[in-house]
Amino acid sequence: MNDRFAIYENLKTRRTSVAVIGLGYVGRPVAEAFARHFDVVAYDISQERINHIKSSSPVKHDTVHFTSDANDLDKASLYIITVGTPVDELKRPDLSQLISVTKTVAGHLHHGDYVVYESTVYPGCTDSICIPLLEELSGIKCGADFKVGYSPERINPVDTEHTFRNTVKIVSGVDHDTSTMLQKIYRHVIQADVVCASGIRVAEASKIVENTQRCVNIALMNEMSRLFSQMDINFSEVLDMASTKWNFVDYRPGLVGGHCIPVDPYYLIAESARLGLDAPLTKSSCSVNDGMADYIVRSLLSILNSRTSCAPHKVLIMGFTYKANSDDIRNPAVAEMYAIFTAAGLSVDIIDPHADVASVKGTFGIELSAVPSPLYDLIIVTIGHDEYLELDEDYFIGIARRDAILADIKGIYRNKISKIGYWTL
Repeated sequence: MNDRFAIYENLKTRRTSVAVIGLGYVGRPVAEAFARHFDVVAYDISQERINHIKSSSPVKHDTVHFTSDANDLDKASLYIITVGTPVDELKRPDLSQLISVTKTVAGHLHHGDYVVYESTVYPGCTDSICIPLLEELSGIKCGADFKVGYSPERINPVDTEHTFRNTVKIVSGVDHDTSTMLQKIYRHVIQADVVCASGIRVAEASKIVENTQRCVNIALMNEMSRLFSQMDINFSEVLDMASTKWNFVDYRPGLVGGHCIPVDPYYLIAESARLGLDAPLTKSSCSVNDGMADYIVRSLLSILNSRTSCAPHKVLIMGFTYKANSDDIRNPAVAEMYAIFTAAGLSVDIIDPHADVASVKGTFGIELSAVPSPLYDLIIVTIGHDEYLELDEDYFIGIARRDAILADIKGIYRNKISKIGYWTL
């Protein structure tokens, strides 16, 4: 490889730095992991986020520089892009953050630099959108003057078992030398294996497939749950019985939220449509999962109206984040449940010990309650926060009206409730 691209040695000797751009749920752990071995410029446009990370990061500040000043990117030669790639209100891919940050990087790109995208995109996005934009705005050519790679993120927030450092990493590049160099750099940081895909499009596709597979499997369980509910069959027990077979994969029904399952399959659907192809299974699976909040609310309203006579009904929802013990409020199904309940005239309180009250209010216009305000006709536990796992039946009886219902979306209290109405998927 040309010495101009011998970036690994320059990083090891700290003659240059790694820039991690976008310090959300993906970027922050990536920046902190790289800072254990290299000098890092950790960049985000939000000064508020920078201040928060500075005060809470366990990494020594002499190896990482947290900044919202784009001029600091000039210190780097390896740019790792980890910004969000959501969908809009019509479920169309929204690449605005990716395009914006690509423009920013292009303004600091020099001969011999590397750019690696970790943001989830449809196959072909890096080649068709990102690289041409980098070339146009930097005035230099990919391959000859700078290198581009793609490495799908596999960050699982609050998961202490599967971390950035011990999870197998996929890398890819515009050519073989780029892939090999990126493999070498990531291996210096990651304890698990680092494998090379044959090309960027394969690496991009692997990420989409990971999350689409989960989307489809969860949708199947959601569909079966609705079916067996109509047949008056305990679906949780059905799954327990089915799980006794060695090759049964134990997916469970439920709400989906966050940035992966409710978002990534739509990137595949959009690209399929662009190619004139249909993706009926993926589209159907998204539809099933997207409809679960409405299904749960309608089912509970039907039961509630048949069991209680007091009006208006009062509801407590325990949990707003999509993931247990996480503060992640991206695409929460609870927000939709709240909207349906309130539109039906019910009074709804929501509590969550992990969700940031100001962020929920600013993003969704919903006021979280600090504590329950009994008594309730319906109590819905949507997530398995540690605080909720410790609760017993007496707790729910203490905040419930007579004939109240406990809706246990995750099945946390299954076989533990006998004195209060119980419902689960």
